[in-house]
Amino acid sequence: MRLGVEAAIVEGKLVAGDVEVADGRIADVGLAATRGGGLAVPGFVDLQVNGFGGVDFAAADAAGYDAAGEALLETGVTAYQPTLITAPEESLVAALREVPRESAGPRILGVHVEGPFLSPKRLGAHPADARCDPDIDLLERLLQAGPVAYMTLAPELPRALELVDVLQRRGIVVSCGHSDATAEQAAAAFDRGVRTVTHLFNAMRPLGHRDPGIAGAALARDDVLVQVILDGHHLAAETATVLWRAAAGRVALVTDAIAAAGTGDGDCFLGGVEVVVRNGVARRRDGVLAGSVVTMIESVRNLHSLGASLLEAVAAATSVPARILGRPRLGELRRDGEADVVVLDDRLEIRRVLKGGRELVAA
Repeated sequence: MRLGVEAAIVEGKLVAGDVEVADGRIADVGLAATRGGGLAVPGFVDLQVNGFGGVDFAAADAAGYDAAGEALLETGVTAYQPTLITAPEESLVAALREVPRESAGPRILGVHVEGPFLSPKRLGAHPADARCDPDIDLLERLLQAGPVAYMTLAPELPRALELVDVLQRRGIVVSCGHSDATAEQAAAAFDRGVRTVTHLFNAMRPLGHRDPGIAGAALARDDVLVQVILDGHHLAAETATVLWRAAAGRVALVTDAIAAAGTGDGDCFLGGVEVVVRNGVARRRDGVLAGSVVTMIESVRNLHSLGASLLEAVAAATSVPARILGRPRLGELRRDGEADVVVLDDRLEIRRVLKGGRELVAA
């Protein structure tokens, strides 16, 4: 099957010509274009999705995952991590047990557990009564309950670095976040092998000129990849621009999407937290930001508008998050690679989405 595109982003480079897909893989690239137009890019990889299309993953069953996955595909996401925020142990265990191992929709890359080992000073929308300090026994129970692949924790908490060691030995990605860590405390985690930070600047110690905190420590190191919610609300445009200029090439876009994403304004839940969405902004009833309703394709456009090249903006939604997971082939188009493909038009609107070579969305 030919995609009928004018060009494709192949292994991070723009290659003129059409793309051929066969048996679920990229058979060839750079072929003479025969019809149509557009640009083929890798399917988007989202590391932080709390819910989508009216579904909150904290309370979802298999049917809910199917519905959310179908809606995510329409936004170009072909692989993602369902994300569970801080909650009582019994709620987290129940939610983890419901996560499907396989999906007809986007690839489920394991669960991102965001909490409960977070700073009491930097909880954001997470419920304070379910937060706790690092606990090895609790961690083991969570890992036994479901396919945990990724955990956000605050590295400055007592015994946090012990948890980092346990998680890394299990092959689970650790990210620093919801943290009041100083630069020195953050550096200790990075030196321990942590290589990423959850939604930089949000729910963490502010960057000061003499107290750079975790954000400054992450931006100063070339070996740390940073994640950002680029919805126009979590960060000022100037902050996002500074971040990009400091860390271009190691910025991963995440949506932090909640159940209201893809459905418009209204009320919903983020875990056990009531959320009100008005004018595209999601907040708890007390005004605290509570996730986002931005989509990944909108995030790509937003980063491109800040000055990132199209190749760089696409990489931030594909190859960079895949690098965080240690799965670089996931976020790239390459000969004989998986045919997870999004076809964009000249306005960066989605025209087609393929997962494993099967067309699941067509405009």
